Amino acid sequence: MKILRYASSTGEIGLAQQHSDGSLTKLRGSLFEKLESTQEPADAAKILAPLVPAAILCIGLNYRQHAAETNTPLPDFPVLFFKNPASVQNPGDPIMLPRWLTSTKVDYECELGVVIGKAARNVPRAQAYEYVLGYTCGNDVSARDWQKEGGGSQWCRGKSFDTFAPLGPVLVTRDEIPNPHALRIRTSIDGEALQDSSTGDMIFDIPTIVSTLASGMTLEPGDIIATGTPAGVGFAMKPPKLLKHLKRPVSKERIWPPSGSTKSPSCWVCRARRRWICSRRKRASM
Repeated sequence: MKILRYASSTGEIGLAQQHSDGSLTKLRGSLFEKLESTQEPADAAKILAPLVPAAILCIGLNYRQHAAETNTPLPDFPVLFFKNPASVQNPGDPIMLPRWLTSTKVDYECELGVVIGKAARNVPRAQAYEYVLGYTCGNDVSARDWQKEGGGSQWCRGKSFDTFAPLGPVLVTRDEIPNPHALRIRTSIDGEALQDSSTGDMIFDIPTIVSTLASGMTLEPGDIIATGTPAGVGFAMKPPKLLKHLKRPVSKERIWPPSGSTKSPSCWVCRARRRWICSRRKRASM
């Protein structure tokens, strides 16, 4: 099932099922207990992030080609860092460039997000998928100057500014994606493909990540694991291509089956639009 979270024209927050023809019908119940389909059309005046996560756990350096482009040795264990849950942004809403703590090096990172469906602690790798509710699309927006130079050697500062974690628009349940390591993951900005890879390039697969993170640490329902970004990030380009340099403040991130797949576009994990305040527009103040 493809699940959307939305605000109605009267401000009511609800969940809806997205059908193959793009239509939306209301869902009744809880995302983490039981959802029931209805035949009632959803008044989705605004699409929201598919959930409000309790925690955002992120895996760094989890794509082989990304490690290669940054001249970084492959890690022996998953590299864990956190993003502030308050950094979540709705699909289609602006990413605000920091002005209070000014950043001139804001970068993009498309990622496959894993949504935890039930409490997980000390989970064997073979049982890891049982704790996964589904998948969504994310962007680990990063202020590289605060990540690398102003964060006291910690990444959290540069990755946790408000609006730096766009999610969605849909959450796709696990049953619709039998192999999450055969998905194409791509970022295009202003019509130019900057990241175009496959989740098959991951160093640590999803069962390994879930089992490792849940070892002695409880993962709660609604936690999101951002599983890393592929090659093509802006700071690694020569010259660097950072968000403030964009000509037009529109972007898309997609994750879908690789080219050559017989699956239709309705099988895409997600499709999201992002808008950035850039040098050609008055920047939003944080």
